[in-house]
Amino acid sequence: MKAMIAVLAGDGIGPEVCAEALRVLDAVAGRFGHAFELRSADFGGCAIDACGDGLPADTLRLSLAADAVLMGAIGGPKWGPGAPVRPETALLRLRRELGVFANLRPVQPHAALRNAS
Repeated sequence: MKAMIAVLAGDGIGPEVCAEALRVLDAVAGRFGHAFELRSADFGGCAIDACGDGLPADTLRLSLAADAVLMGAIGGPKWGPGAPVRPETALLRLRRELGVFANLRPVQPHAALRNAS
């Protein structure tokens, strides 16, 4: 499998979490012969600091062109309720542009609930 992945590491703990996720992707690629092209872009508070917009046009174009988007956490006290531009608006715009409405995460049901009725 070949895939281009937009990596939007975000703010706070986001870059740390994305770095570990990229290590996992590298291991998966090596084990199963996949080729992932990773392209990073600013998103959230760091993008606000860099250009005044939490979802710069280049980041949006990259995300729309990508096969997948790996996104870390965004925001922090620096861009809190009193900030003129908030990172959360970038998240909502990105979801709207990509046609998604929620974060999807893997789920493992607890063993006691697997056969519950």
